[in-house]
Amino acid sequence: MAHDHDHDHGRTHAGHPKHDHTHMDFAQMLPYLEQEAELFTPLYASVAAWLREWQPEPEMIVDAGSGPGVISCLLADTFPQARVVAVDGVEPLLERARERAGRLGFADRFSTLRAELDDGLGDLEYPADLLWASRSLHHVGDQRAALAGFARALAPGGAVALLEGGLPSRFLPRDFGIGRPGLQARIDRVQEEWFAEMRDELPGAVTETEDWPALLASVGLRHVGTRTFLADFPAPLSQEARTFVVSSFTHRRDTIAEGLDADDRATLDRLLDPDDKASVHHRTDLFLLTAHTVHVAVRP
Repeated sequence: MAHDHDHDHGRTHAGHPKHDHTHMDFAQMLPYLEQEAELFTPLYASVAAWLREWQPEPEMIVDAGSGPGVISCLLADTFPQARVVAVDGVEPLLERARERAGRLGFADRFSTLRAELDDGLGDLEYPADLLWASRSLHHVGDQRAALAGFARALAPGGAVALLEGGLPSRFLPRDFGIGRPGLQARIDRVQEEWFAEMRDELPGAVTETEDWPALLASVGLRHVGTRTFLADFPAPLSQEARTFVVSSFTHRRDTIAEGLDADDRATLDRLLDPDDKASVHHRTDLFLLTAHTVHVAVRP
């Protein structure tokens, strides 16, 4: 499977999982969500430029599962004639999105809507010419039903841009000198199991084959393109990128460490110990490499 589950926690939510093990408090994660989206802004800017092929001048853009609005504001900047609506279920994140839009000078054409994605995006005032959903759909129990809601929210000729899948991030060489080589691959395995459990515990969870073009077609949209975008930060990392990697490893330790064996947990603790020269706080071989896949489909 080619999910980007290692950043799954970096998306906004569209449901309320029952169990603490997989429940994500997105309001609490606000600093991390901003950190990630700001660092990856060049990648998202490349996506936005690519989307011009189908929507050169959208009048209405919806960011479905906007989080703190970093990408919403990037879309407002990329398409200066567009109104942008950030939709999310978490009010503190929407509040931060409004603050950001005001600070960047977009307040006159930027609004927020508190709604869960499984509610058909609530009450949008106008149909969307471009609907962006970045790793928010997989937090909805019935993804196909949510996609049908996205399709209904589109104007004729409108496009959905769905960021789902890609590759897990890599931060270190396979053998980085402490612990057993291949730690990140083992973390990926546990992350996959955690993700499956998170999906199973969502209200109204439906298992779907994650063929996103086929799912988009199943709700009446015409798949027009899929492309993968690379975020490539080679060593030595900037302090901003290093801080993000520290946050990423910290999140893994806090959420999935129980699925690792004692040796791997000890390695993870060493990697996060600021006093250890072998930690991610100090290493010179630390890098950040990941791939995000975007699927575009158009309402006929």
